[in-house]
Amino acid sequence: MNQTNQLPTEELQALDAAHHMHPFTAGAELAKKGVRVIKSASGLTLTDSEGEQIMDGMAGLWCVNIGYGRTELAEAAYRQMQELPYYNTFFQSTHVPAVMLARDLADIAPAGFNQVFYAGSGSEANDTNIRLVRHYWASVGQPDKSVIISRKNAYHGSSVGSASLGGMTPMHKQGGLPIKDIVHIDQPDWWSLGGDQSPAEFGRLTALQLEQKIEELGEHRVAAFIAEPVQGAGGVIVPPETYWPEIQRICDAHEILLIADEVICGFGRTGNWFGSETMGIKPDIMTIAKGLSSGYAPIAGSLVSDHIAEVVSTAEEFNHGYTYSGHPVSAAVARENLRILREEKIVEHVREKAGPYLHSRWSELAEHPLVGEAKSTGLMASIVLTPDKARRAAFPGKEGAVGVRCRERSYANKLIMRAVGDRMVISPPLIIQPEEIDILIERVVQSLDETLAECRKEGLING
Repeated sequence: MNQTNQLPTEELQALDAAHHMHPFTAGAELAKKGVRVIKSASGLTLTDSEGEQIMDGMAGLWCVNIGYGRTELAEAAYRQMQELPYYNTFFQSTHVPAVMLARDLADIAPAGFNQVFYAGSGSEANDTNIRLVRHYWASVGQPDKSVIISRKNAYHGSSVGSASLGGMTPMHKQGGLPIKDIVHIDQPDWWSLGGDQSPAEFGRLTALQLEQKIEELGEHRVAAFIAEPVQGAGGVIVPPETYWPEIQRICDAHEILLIADEVICGFGRTGNWFGSETMGIKPDIMTIAKGLSSGYAPIAGSLVSDHIAEVVSTAEEFNHGYTYSGHPVSAAVARENLRILREEKIVEHVREKAGPYLHSRWSELAEHPLVGEAKSTGLMASIVLTPDKARRAAFPGKEGAVGVRCRERSYANKLIMRAVGDRMVISPPLIIQPEEIDILIERVVQSLDETLAECRKEGLING
């Protein structure tokens, strides 16, 4: 059956409300408002059921790195479905797409990463990491090393294990999270937490919380530290330059595994293949998903460093896996996506052209009366909305209310921009060109102006 139809928007909204439970959504509120129906897309542009064209400043959910409408990926999926639509990688079996994608990943990964454990999503891959690091330490005779340290406001997925790794309080309030032996330290968010400290001092002292937590728990109990090179869903928190060198020193000094969650940062987002390279860190495990297939098919994995892979492969059987680990269609799509990223030099485009241009234009937003801070790295960026930038003040009332208002103005101005509390974030497809960045900035400014006018009218901001 052809899934494209001509039902009116109202009927689609009613069917959605009747039958579709959405993630991270209050269902009754959405049903009252009516869901937004996206029908097609090309390049950077979405088209909704009313025919409105919207610039996607979020690349879907941080993932459509090569942009929409690349028929090469559809053709790769079709060819693979004809040849081998599915087979598992359990029971000493494999298939060509899984093998060749693993080789491709080893080719682009930093030195010392030659193994991948496949999953279907970043959540699954981070669940894998919990078991993997604990199995590793048990296999080398240190079974008490089971605690994983993460950060407050981090996002590592929404399954029971991965949501526990994440540090988002609203998620922990539902379902009895976090699970045992996962603890959290502060995030490197200078704007919100830095107080009177300089960014450099704050970055170093925040990193030292990791060492303090290791000493508190006992080095013999701590298995790993997990973090995104740049926090994505937490608000595109770009850490001070002093942060990651200190984290690396601490992990090395205390024999703690470092897990870099590259689900958002990976595959060109920060101007290198991996955010770890941009931040100059050397992890032991890297979580990958999203940009691996540019969102065209679900696939994820854990890139595992050689010294861990060697232990795990020679230890007793690792009793872990997923039905769709290394799914042949998804793997074929991912391979074609990586080919396009390489041959069209899209990562280089981000590093040398689009990223620097976005940084220069995005930095201008710091002059807007509503903006306290404007940060970017590669093609991910955030602005902090504030009623008083000199005091780094928060808005009165419910946190995030102004962000939601700005998000709605953004959509009205034909731009998808995400609100994270009272931060606005973007993460456009990596193919974006300077002239398109100019359009994006124009729409951001218009949305900020309209939000500012509403805030002044309601007395939320003076001047």
